[in-house]
Amino acid sequence: MPTTKHRPADPALIDDLVAANRILSNEGVVDGFGHVSVRHDTAAGVFLLARSMAPGLVAAADIMEFGLDGEPLGDDRRTAYVERFIHSEIYKALPQVQAVVHSHSPAVIPFGVTDAKLRSIYHMSSFLGRDVPVFEIRDTGGDATDMLIRTPALGAALAHRIGDATVALMRGHGNVVVGRSLPEVVFRAIYTEANARLQTDALRLGDGRVTYLSEGEAAASMATNAGVLTRAWELWRAAALGKRG
Repeated sequence: MPTTKHRPADPALIDDLVAANRILSNEGVVDGFGHVSVRHDTAAGVFLLARSMAPGLVAAADIMEFGLDGEPLGDDRRTAYVERFIHSEIYKALPQVQAVVHSHSPAVIPFGVTDAKLRSIYHMSSFLGRDVPVFEIRDTGGDATDMLIRTPALGAALAHRIGDATVALMRGHGNVVVGRSLPEVVFRAIYTEANARLQTDALRLGDGRVTYLSEGEAAASMATNAGVLTRAWELWRAAALGKRG
C-alpha cells in the first residue's frame, strides 16, 4: 500500500467534506448509500473520501485519502467504498473537476431508463444543459454486472461518458455529479434531484409539452447562481451540522 509523503489536508476542507455528506443526507439525495469526494488541497493526485458508511453519519475521523488508482494511501486498512473508482477515474480524466457526488437520487432514476431526457426546467438547474448523458454499463461490463462501478475500467468508461457535462445518469443505478468545489457539487446534486421531480410533474400536467430553458437563459442563470450558491451552502451546512442560529 502506498505511503503518504504530503501534508495533511486542510482541516477546513475535511470539515466541508463532512458537511457535504450530512447535507446530501438531509436533503434526501443520499440515504444509507452514496458518497461525495473532493481533491486534496495541496497533494496532486490525491482525493478525500469517507470510509464505507452511511453519508449522514460521516465525521472527520472517517475521512480517508486515496490515490488516482482508487486505493487508500498509507496504512489505512478501513473498508473503502466499492465504487471509489467513480471518483478516482473522474479525477484522473477530468482535471477541471474538484468534487464528485454519486447518489441513487430517486426522482432521477426514471430519466436513465426511459426515452425522456433530463433537461433544465428552471433557473436553479440551469447547469444541466440540453443533453444529460446516460451511462450504459453494458457497453463496458456486459449484461451480468450488479450495476456497480467496481473496477477502474468501468470508472474510466463513466468518466469518458461525462465528458464536459456536469451530470451523467447511470442507467438503472443513479447518477454522478461533478463540480469545481464542494459547495457547487452539492448545489448541483440537490437541484438535479429537484429538477427531476419538477420535470416529471410538468410532463404529466402538460401531456409531454414542456417549455425548457433556452441556451441563453441557462447560461445567464448559471452565471447568477455561481455568485450566490454559498447562500444555500451556508444554510444547508448549518442545518446539517446542527448550528442554526
